[in-house]
Amino acid sequence: METKILRVVRQGEAFNIQSQKTESGQIQKCNIVLRELGGSKFENEYAASMLGNLAACRLQEGDVVVATLRFTTHEYQEQVFQDILVTDLVKITNLTF
Repeated sequence: METKILRVVRQGEAFNIQSQKTESGQIQKCNIVLRELGGSKFENEYAASMLGNLAACRLQEGDVVVATLRFTTHEYQEQVFQDILVTDLVKITNLTF
């Protein structure tokens, strides 16, 4: 896992997915794109997922956050895919640039 200071590029709406780890069998999920701080739009970006209570957090484009990202891979039909999950997130407030 890595903890980084990032800027929110965009966040999708939360939706329910099936989960065997919850009593109800469902958990909320939303997708978010985060960019490393820097002077341009060409900084490293991460397309990540947020689950559960984190998926309910509404962030605005440009918000600066401290996020812990978990990087995993999985194989499907002989192809390898990378997943990025936001496991912790704190919005940094009162910043002026």
